[in-house]
Amino acid sequence: MTAPSARSVSEREARQVAEAAREQDWRKPSFAKELFLGRFRLDLIHPHPMPDPEAVDRGEEFLTKLHAFCETEIDGARIEREAKIPDETINGLKELGALGMKIDTKYGGLGLTQVYYNKALALVGSANPALGALLSAHQSIGVPQPLKTFGTQEQKDAFLPRCARTDISAFLLTEPDVGSDPARLATTAVPDGDTYVLDGVKLWTTNGVVADLLVVMARVPKSEGHKGGITAFVVEAAAEGVTVERRNAFMGLRGIENGVTRFHRVRVPAAHRIGPEGAGLKIALTTLNTGRLSLPAMCVGAGKWALKIAREWSVAREQWGKPIAKHEAVGAKISFIAATTFALEAVVDLSSQMADEDRNDIRIEAALAKLYGSEMGCLIADELIQIRGGRGFETAASLAARGERAVPAEQLLRDLRINRIFEGSTEIMHLLIAREAVDAHLSVAGDLIDPDTSLGDKGRAAAKAGAFYARWLPKLVAGPGQLPNSYAEFAPSGHRDLSGHLRYTERAARKLARSTFYAMSRWQGRMETKQGFLGRIVDIGAELFAMSAACVRAELLRTQGDHGAEAYQLADAFCEQSRVRVDELFGRLWTNTDDTDRKVVSGVMSGTYAWLESGVIDPSGDGPWIADATPGPARTDNLHRPIR
Repeated sequence: MTAPSARSVSEREARQVAEAAREQDWRKPSFAKELFLGRFRLDLIHPHPMPDPEAVDRGEEFLTKLHAFCETEIDGARIEREAKIPDETINGLKELGALGMKIDTKYGGLGLTQVYYNKALALVGSANPALGALLSAHQSIGVPQPLKTFGTQEQKDAFLPRCARTDISAFLLTEPDVGSDPARLATTAVPDGDTYVLDGVKLWTTNGVVADLLVVMARVPKSEGHKGGITAFVVEAAAEGVTVERRNAFMGLRGIENGVTRFHRVRVPAAHRIGPEGAGLKIALTTLNTGRLSLPAMCVGAGKWALKIAREWSVAREQWGKPIAKHEAVGAKISFIAATTFALEAVVDLSSQMADEDRNDIRIEAALAKLYGSEMGCLIADELIQIRGGRGFETAASLAARGERAVPAEQLLRDLRINRIFEGSTEIMHLLIAREAVDAHLSVAGDLIDPDTSLGDKGRAAAKAGAFYARWLPKLVAGPGQLPNSYAEFAPSGHRDLSGHLRYTERAARKLARSTFYAMSRWQGRMETKQGFLGRIVDIGAELFAMSAACVRAELLRTQGDHGAEAYQLADAFCEQSRVRVDELFGRLWTNTDDTDRKVVSGVMSGTYAWLESGVIDPSGDGPWIADATPGPARTDNLHRPIR
């Protein structure tokens, strides 16, 4: 059953809306973009970019205060038990300035860099992931970030001081029947004089229950004097007609204030519109360019904690006369956790520092960090539970009740699982990154595969594509990865040799680009339907980016004299593990079950295999698959509760 308010759009219209929201130009270099084109531009990330010393001092000073607060004022067990963050905890974070970590000091914020903002999120998230989600939703995608980039000076003066110290913000895009397909957005904002009138229902509004300010995406109808389109607005949560109809409950992040918000004839001043009409999706996607780094940052914190628990437990627990860490089956899991945590931190810190410098375009790097961090974070949590055995499946409260250390390993897995869905599911991230990865090809050959292109335009596109590929393809045949002395600075005396891993990465990047070209030649316009192939292409790119970041970070730590030898060992271990995954992914590009899977799916959808479902009881309740989101007045009490 479909929500009555959902718009019906064609596949082509949906693609056009998504394409129009993309940043079309590449004004700055991108390491990841070049990687997908077969060009291993190590010079873009090595030597590792360094932060400003003053920014480091400011960031470290805040981290010291935040660490003390997390240790003494955050009761993670209470939040998990009561499924609510105590108001006094949030107020304490407000007093600390945590709401304004990314807001400029002239507006009352702390003015932290992206690097230290992410370190702070990792720290808070390790104390309780729901708190990390609250701070991230407020600053990474809530009011501060869109206004920083697209807001007017009047909007910044009005809202940023509030967001820095007192007011919590939220971002409202998703609707009951609209997720990653914004062309079907149903919430409307109808112009009326110097105001807009909002009507609609928003789902999964993180922070929505307690927010004071909302960034709302709504569709403005096209009319005389109004371009129309999906548009962003700052809305006061206490405005008449705004109703929080319920607070949602989830498998993890039990303290998260996530709700359903209804707008019924809510008047929003035109002065609160962010950017021009029709720019809403572009604003959202641009905001996420750096906003997505918050999730992998918290995955780094989770990895660090998982490594600590795995180390302490595997030394204490003995089986067959020796600590379980000494058994190869368990040791391999510990090695994976340690090496992957090192690589995740390398990816996040490198991407964050590049964001701070604003010298490179990091839209693909940030998306890869989100994709890779969320997937690997879940694997780390799962492996920790396996290492802990039955105790990993047992709750911390139950462990404490029978006199053992209250280790919330199972909570970690539940809390991290949403990251594979938050801010773009893994499947959507594959498609988003793949689109950017093939952008150079589409810019020269897109008209060749577009069925609506005229013959004349196809001829001109063929000439343009021929010239591009005549220059590009020969460069994919050979490169530095085939020279034994390449990247020699990554083979210092007395350390593991990482130069071989970088040579492998360079060769693999060229192979990745050749594979993409072969696929486009083979499938042409059907390429976009080959989501299995595109997902593997992206996963290979993510592994190569992580390997590069790990090696560059190891060399940075070596030159700084900061655990250099150990960093080289971890980078070497990660690269060896990653290379196994990359080789497997390359093999699966052309040898896979994609065609068979499509046939099975067709059979499942048609009911051919319905007999296989017999012999069980469906414990699901009654009701529609998608709730009715018809605009209109609220039918429940308002659950909105601002925290003061």
